[in-house]
Amino acid sequence: MGISVVILTLNEEKNLPGCLESVRWCDDIVVFDSHSSDQTTQIADSWGARVYQREFDNYAAQRNSALRIPTYKYPWVLMLDADERVSSELADEIRKVSENDDNGFTLYRIRRKDMFMGRWLRRSSGYPTWFGRLIRVGHVVVKREINEEYHTEGKVGHLEQHLIHYPFNKGVDYWFERHNRYSSMEAKTLISELQSGPVIKWKDLFSNDPVVRRRVHKKIAYRMPFRLFWVFCYLYFFRLGILDGRAGLTYSVLRCIYEYMIDVKFRENYFHAKETKAIGILPVPTQHPDEV
Repeated sequence: MGISVVILTLNEEKNLPGCLESVRWCDDIVVFDSHSSDQTTQIADSWGARVYQREFDNYAAQRNSALRIPTYKYPWVLMLDADERVSSELADEIRKVSENDDNGFTLYRIRRKDMFMGRWLRRSSGYPTWFGRLIRVGHVVVKREINEEYHTEGKVGHLEQHLIHYPFNKGVDYWFERHNRYSSMEAKTLISELQSGPVIKWKDLFSNDPVVRRRVHKKIAYRMPFRLFWVFCYLYFFRLGILDGRAGLTYSVLRCIYEYMIDVKFRENYFHAKETKAIGILPVPTQHPDEV
């Protein structure tokens, strides 16, 4: 199969073997590591993957570096996180679309099936959310430091099959540890976006691009009162997360905790910046929902 694979890692000795197993069909695998202190790089070596290391600063910079620094064998790169798995159906679909080089496509988005408590969170996870994953090298730039956005001047396609995502493979403790970092980065990114004067483009609500629609939905959501309450109601009742059983209830509550962490950190950073006159008078939004 004429596809290269890059896997981004940081202390992923538990997740990496499963990810590598799911792309065993690939003969050009790169593990782009953020200087792991566990056995991640040794595992990558044992599987025959090429290892590159770079000090982590933010997710957009890390992904851009992963697309720029290694030399890939093939023009198409499938970018994965270590807690993601490629199904055989998705691998077949990727092979088919990559074989057509004359259609103008330079980026394909893929949906994920988020797994928790042994089941797919089909409703409470906010599914479907599209992620840029299959990339034509040299034609895509990643922006936004957290919950990244993939930009290209070429055509963007959407694949039918899914990545399988195991965000809780390293336990709930690690989920909280990771989302503590995520919420700090998200709060700072939100401050930066407010400084540039966020404008809601109402016509984007009717865009054919699901990523554009989601972006404007979030901007509207920033200004809604009682955000935590509405986040829970949206995931658990409107999206029918109640049908996901105990896993759906637990995950909906965890999402609300994450939203609250973002809100508290945003306000802390916002008022500190305001006191030091780093920014001018800006409206203070309520909780900021984002994909997890």
